[in-house]
Amino acid sequence: MSYVGPDFDPPRPRRPRRGPVTVAVAALVPGALLGWLVYEAVGSPGGDRGSGGASVRASSAPVSSAPPRTSPGDGADAKGPSPSRTPAATRTPFSSAPAATGPLKGKVVVIDPGHNPANVRHATEINRKVNIGTHWKECDTTGTSTNAGYTEAEFTLDVAHRLRALLQQQGATVELTQDGDRPWGPCVDERARIGNRAKADAVVSIHADGSGAGNRGFHVILPGSVHAGAADTRPIVGPSRDLGERIAGNFVRATGSAPSNYVGDGTGLVTRTDLGGLNLSTVPKVFIECGNMRDSKDAALLTSGAWRQKAAQGISEGIVSFLRG
Repeated sequence: MSYVGPDFDPPRPRRPRRGPVTVAVAALVPGALLGWLVYEAVGSPGGDRGSGGASVRASSAPVSSAPPRTSPGDGADAKGPSPSRTPAATRTPFSSAPAATGPLKGKVVVIDPGHNPANVRHATEINRKVNIGTHWKECDTTGTSTNAGYTEAEFTLDVAHRLRALLQQQGATVELTQDGDRPWGPCVDERARIGNRAKADAVVSIHADGSGAGNRGFHVILPGSVHAGAADTRPIVGPSRDLGERIAGNFVRATGSAPSNYVGDGTGLVTRTDLGGLNLSTVPKVFIECGNMRDSKDAALLTSGAWRQKAAQGISEGIVSFLRG
C-alpha cells in the first residue's frame, strides 16, 4: 500500500519439528552470516527521511522455526472534528491465546493485521474522522489488492496468524488487534490503544503496499518524534527503531527480498509522523510493508503461502531478537 491505513490476516502454520540444539546452532550461525551478506548486497544503510541513517540489524537468537487504496497514510486528513467512538455492537475482544513455556515467557506481543476484510462494506464507518494526536484522519481504509483481486486485508490476517503461532512457540503471549471477528475496523486510534492497554513489549502492524508497477521490496515504518496534542512518541522512538532494524535485517535473511527500491534510500527503513497507529502508541511499535501488491513480481510472492510463511518467520526472528536484547 502507498501507506493508507492498517490491516492484514493469515492462515495458521504447522508447528515445525525441533531438532537437537547442536544442529540448530550449527545451522543458525552460517545462516545469519549469509543473511547479512545478502542484505549488504541489496542495500547499504543511508538516510531514512527524517531521522538520519541507520543500519539494519539481523538476529543471532535462535527461533523456531478490493480496490486499491486511494487515501494516504492510515487515513486521509480530516475535514472536521468528530470524536472516535466505536459502537458497543462492534467492539470485540482482541484475539489472544495462552502462551507456552519458552524464552519469551512473560513477554507480550501485539500483532496488528492492517485493515479488515469487511471494511469494504462499511464505507460510512471507516470514513469517519478520528483524532490521531496531531490532526484528524479517517478511521481506516479498505487497503489495497493485487491486480488479480487478492486483498491486503486477506494477506495481513494470514501473515498475522502464522506470526502468532511462531511467537507462541517461543512462549510469548500474543494478542491480535482484530481477527476478522468484527464487522469493520478497528479504527487506527483504537489499534494503538489495544497495544497500549496490553502493555505490549512490542507491537507490529502488518501491511502490503499499493505503489506503482516496478516499485518493489519491503520497508519498515518507524515512528518519528512527535510531541503535539495527544501524541508523544519521544519515549518510544529509540526502542521502536531497534525493533524495526532487527525485523528488517531478519526479513531480508528469511525471505530473500530486497529493501524497497522506491522509499527508504535502500535501507528498508522509513520514518513517519503522520500515522495514528504510531503517533498514539506508548509502547515500541513499527509497521512493515511486506511488498508491493501492484507489482506483478512482488504480487507473486505475496500470494504464495510458502513465501508468507518466510515473511512471518523473518518478522518473528526480528521480534525475538529485540525482546531478548
